[in-house]
Amino acid sequence: MSADLWLQLLKAALLGGGICLLGQLLFDLAKLTPAHTMSILVSAGALLGGLGLYDKLVAWAGFGAKLPISSFGNTLVQGALEAVEKEGFIGIFSGMLTAVSTGVAGAVIFGFLIALVFRPKA
Repeated sequence: MSADLWLQLLKAALLGGGICLLGQLLFDLAKLTPAHTMSILVSAGALLGGLGLYDKLVAWAGFGAKLPISSFGNTLVQGALEAVEKEGFIGIFSGMLTAVSTGVAGAVIFGFLIALVFRPKA
């Protein structure tokens, strides 16, 4: 494997791991619930996306910035911004939903199918 590939893997691991570490620290040290921690990370991704900084993180770390939950916030904002340019004010709402609908639908469908196959613990 080339040195460029190893460098890209290192960057992805550092940024993705750093985001996950931040979430774990919020969960453990700040005693936040998983929902609060997730909301903070999604909001941080949305804020960074709105400021145009999240795309720079993606350019630097690749999938290390695309995989964590903060990328969901960035995708919401990018979808809204693109739709606002095309549709105006209503694009704020329709753009967010359009941008993430495939991922959310996939999560619901696959979650349902897994629940049919395995018995959840009560």
